[in-house]
Amino acid sequence: MAKNLLIVESPAKAKTIEKYLGKDFAVRSSYGHVRDLDKGNQAVDVKDGFRPKYTISPEKHKVVKELKDWVKKVDEVWLATDEDREGEAISWHLCEVLGLDPKSTKRIVFREITKPAIEKAVLQPRTVDLNLVNAQQARRVLDRLVGFELSEILWKKVKGKLSAGRVQSVAVKLVVEKEREINNFKSEAYFKLEALFNVKNEQGRNVILKAEGADRIKSEADAEAFLNKCIGAEYKIRSIDVKPLKRRPTAPFTTSTLQQEASRKLGFSVNRTMVTAQKLYEAGFITYMRTDSINLSETAIASIAQEIEKQFGKNYVEIRRFKNKSANAQEAHEAIRPTYIENQTVPGDRDEKRLYELIWKRTIASQMADAELEKTVVDIAISTQPTVKLQAEGEVLKFDGFLKVYLESSDDDEENEAQGVLPPLKVGQILPLNQMTTTERFTRPQARYTEAGLVKKLEELGIGRPSTYAPTISKIMEVGRGYVVKENRDGTPRAYRLLTLKDATISKSDLSEMTGVIKGRLFPTDMGTTVSDFLDQHFDKIMDYKFTAEIEKLFDDIATGSREWTKMLETFYWPFHEIVEETLANAERPTRERILGKEEGTGYSILTRMTRLGPVVQIGAPEELIPGEKPRYANLKPGQSIDTIEMEEAMKLFELPKILGDYRAQEVAVGTGRYGPYVRFGEKFISIPKGEDPLSVNMERAMDLILEREKIDAPVASYKGLPITKGTGRFGPFIKWNELFINVPKKYDLETLTPEQMHELIEVKMEKEANRFIQNWPDEKISIENGRWGAFIRFKKDMLKLPRVNGQKMSAEDAAVLSLEEVKKMIEEQVPDAFAKKAPAKKAAAKKAPAKKAAAPKKASAVTTKPKK
Repeated sequence: MAKNLLIVESPAKAKTIEKYLGKDFAVRSSYGHVRDLDKGNQAVDVKDGFRPKYTISPEKHKVVKELKDWVKKVDEVWLATDEDREGEAISWHLCEVLGLDPKSTKRIVFREITKPAIEKAVLQPRTVDLNLVNAQQARRVLDRLVGFELSEILWKKVKGKLSAGRVQSVAVKLVVEKEREINNFKSEAYFKLEALFNVKNEQGRNVILKAEGADRIKSEADAEAFLNKCIGAEYKIRSIDVKPLKRRPTAPFTTSTLQQEASRKLGFSVNRTMVTAQKLYEAGFITYMRTDSINLSETAIASIAQEIEKQFGKNYVEIRRFKNKSANAQEAHEAIRPTYIENQTVPGDRDEKRLYELIWKRTIASQMADAELEKTVVDIAISTQPTVKLQAEGEVLKFDGFLKVYLESSDDDEENEAQGVLPPLKVGQILPLNQMTTTERFTRPQARYTEAGLVKKLEELGIGRPSTYAPTISKIMEVGRGYVVKENRDGTPRAYRLLTLKDATISKSDLSEMTGVIKGRLFPTDMGTTVSDFLDQHFDKIMDYKFTAEIEKLFDDIATGSREWTKMLETFYWPFHEIVEETLANAERPTRERILGKEEGTGYSILTRMTRLGPVVQIGAPEELIPGEKPRYANLKPGQSIDTIEMEEAMKLFELPKILGDYRAQEVAVGTGRYGPYVRFGEKFISIPKGEDPLSVNMERAMDLILEREKIDAPVASYKGLPITKGTGRFGPFIKWNELFINVPKKYDLETLTPEQMHELIEVKMEKEANRFIQNWPDEKISIENGRWGAFIRFKKDMLKLPRVNGQKMSAEDAAVLSLEEVKKMIEEQVPDAFAKKAPAKKAAAKKAPAKKAAAPKKASAVTTKPKK
């Protein structure tokens, strides 16, 4: 039996480390955090020094029991969680749960999972750093308080099931502000000058030398006047400036820069990058992947230099020691690098191989010599216009240096054209003009953020830390919240003018180009914009970038022991809570109404507004309608926004739902609803593929979609005389029988599923359903059910706890004798006003409606009288 128990976070990490420590150590995993703040709103006692209430996560009870059993078997317990605040907090929670003393329990840290690093760490143990733990507690408690209280306001003032957070809401604000900058940008036309000259190359062949005007030409009239002056002009080389240039490699990867480069070069999302990097780290292939340090250890630098010399030669080696510009870089980690630089590739899936190769190249390049170039700038004079500058540029690579391995990308790489080598030229040389053009171009706003670009901006502003970037980006893009979406957008045709001077004659052309093509950029949704504006209006301090960054610095102070964490929370929380209460009492629900115009015929107002069910176009304000008449509503299509939609686009939305005709004696119609555009066939709703315009769907296309759906929905077998169908939904493959949806486990292939296997899955599901209910009141939408972690109350869609009996979980037997009234009381304790009558609330809303000039629609379907899909 092993004498020592070493606890790490992940089983993959445990497996790797156990190989290095020998038989005296048993290495086990905690599978991350074993406990967290209680799920309810009583998780933090703000009146008792912000005392947190931690509970063991339901899925971790078994893990904790196994670890407790191991603690009893061994002489000593060691903690080896990650070396950051999150890892330190995991170690502290393990001490609390396992009955270990954090002041004496051995804690080891390492930045790479290699035999020397692990053995060195065991020889240099320390104890749990409570300052780091308190910094993490402060972040967790503060984010819980802010998140809960802001979310509660959003539920009451905007829409249910929304969320807000100290960092996530600021991230959404950045995307919203960028979108507004783009929408408010006024594009201006100008003309770009380009001249092509005939010259001889070194082999005596005719080649084209391209030169461009240094200044923009303001208008077409100016462009034409300029070209007229160039007729008959002489073009002579005024000067040739040759400059040596050096390009230096960038520093090794930090968390942020790895996310950015993996996005640009590999097309990875931020979350995909971090999941893949975690696998590489736990397998021992790279150093710790959550770091804002660009430092490399002396041992690493020496081994990298040796590898460069071996592969490329001594002249490619240039030792560099990078230093962080930021004084508050968290934790003294190394940059992200391969643990063994001689391994140019590693085993694993395609993502792991590609990300490792990127890390290897960046690390190697950081210790390589500068690239040496020679840049030539040729200044060409026009005899008839001596003040105008024409320039031709070229570059020659004299020594590739680090470029032999790696070149950093940027979000705007498409704007940079590679400069070629120029033919032989000399000062005073006359250049024969082939042609000269002035092309109409248009000024453009800054590009929208990519995922990685948003991470870069957060880092520049000092918001968040390496461990927070990926979860923040993932949170604001969750489908349920719908604050930010990553989309591709098709461009639109745009006309432009081209003026060409050739053979002393000026010609004019009208051409067309696609503009506004967007790939993988972040857009705020109307709900995201509404929530961001509402929070910015009422919580300007929380939404202030500088203030959010200052909070991060306070966490850093706590981590170094120079600030007391509960006092920091007290200073922040109480002023914030006062604003929460004031907002709950006085804030109006945001509608963001925007009048587009009047409907022809009725004269009713046409407006856009935000409702509890989403953005809509509305015809008819309440004060304009006759008694009993209701406004008409239409949902916006994907890609449309209530801020930018115009009258013509808005009115097209009211063309849906549109009846196309009858098929098999059932009505066929096309419309758009909560889940997007659809074809309705009788009572069935069939989704129209993403990107297809519902207005373009005719009867022929509708029939294609109907037949396609029928083929998918056709019975594949039967059970007890009832048909079985199969399909794939948001939770994966399933079969459906007797209105029962049964998930198909991964061990089965949906395509080759046999009738016998389907029968088996149905029987297992039926048995599970039979044992599901302890008590059931379907009319009340209340039941007591058996769950994985014991009995619980289901109230509508909510899962609620049963009270403890004598400190123990209530048994199924005790739950079976509870009366409906007793259960209702338990529900009301967790969901205040769960059974309150809702009529008064509706009357109150109706009173406010005239002041807002629009009543909230009951349904945001294509038209009020039609049901949503």
